[in-house]
Amino acid sequence: MRVVQSRFMKNWKFWFGVLISAVFLWLALRGLQLEDFWSAMATANYWWLIPGVAVYFLGVWARAWRWHYLLRPVKAIPTKTMFPIVAIGYMGNNIYPARAGEVLRAVVLKRREGVPVSASLATIIVERIFDGVVMLAFVFLNLARLAELTGDSGFVGNIQQVAVIGTGVFALALGVFLLAAMFPQAASRVGVWAITHLTPSRFHVQFLGIAGKFLDGLASLRSPWNALMVFLTSVVIWLLETGKYWFVMHAFPFEVDFFTLMLMNGIVNLATTIPSAPGYVGTFDAPGIAVLTAAGVEKSIAAGYTLVLHVALWVPITLLGAYYMAREGIQWGEGIRQEVQTPT
Repeated sequence: MRVVQSRFMKNWKFWFGVLISAVFLWLALRGLQLEDFWSAMATANYWWLIPGVAVYFLGVWARAWRWHYLLRPVKAIPTKTMFPIVAIGYMGNNIYPARAGEVLRAVVLKRREGVPVSASLATIIVERIFDGVVMLAFVFLNLARLAELTGDSGFVGNIQQVAVIGTGVFALALGVFLLAAMFPQAASRVGVWAITHLTPSRFHVQFLGIAGKFLDGLASLRSPWNALMVFLTSVVIWLLETGKYWFVMHAFPFEVDFFTLMLMNGIVNLATTIPSAPGYVGTFDAPGIAVLTAAGVEKSIAAGYTLVLHVALWVPITLLGAYYMAREGIQWGEGIRQEVQTPT
């Protein structure tokens, strides 16, 4: 009994995510006519997935270029070298809980190129902040459509208020990182004070080393031009991903404008930051169906499209990442798991 309880407590985050996914799946599927859903799935033209996947992988290449750009002050690594590592990371996000793929790619980069994990994580956090800013921009471009998202469309809560709060959070985080990058000496003094006053003395040397490497990872943001380049690249990345939404849409008998798909992309990706089962089960699907239903798409078609889109986003990058991980000779064994759980 104690062993079972111990395992449950150890994996409580996983089961909490499963519970949240179950709630979101209920929101997504309530009132759905299964016969109409299966009919939509059976009549879809799946050939449209091919250009959709191709456009998505262009976006993954752009992500690899952005990471290469952010890491240049630490170490110049070609984009073609970064691409497999990015694929491994996104594979990890898809199959492991708590977005462990973000740390996984930092660990793989350390093994392959010797880049400190702390510096890599700094750039990865910067990526996520810029991604969040772009996602919120997609949402704010469609504020009028947000008013249509009600409980009847399958999604609850005041999305406009969440968007406003999210904008404040991401703007604050971005401001802190930009200030830390532009004033590294002041940021270092603040970090030293916090570590020496707020952490146990036995960890001071380790934490100070991590903090120093973390600040090194922010060096690319010291130039306003570099920050602008990262932002513009992030916009391109998410426009390419929205392009995949557009191609997959043509497999189904409905049509909405590109701005509606941008809104859907922004909301579902913001929703997937909520803890869930691996693969963003439910947290991707419920808001996606809600946006399309609010746009006038029949729910059975919206559900079929969102499911196919989710699978098309999940399977190709997961398979490619698994291939690269096997090619690198990396296994999710005790060693790599420990590195991911306790990065340095």
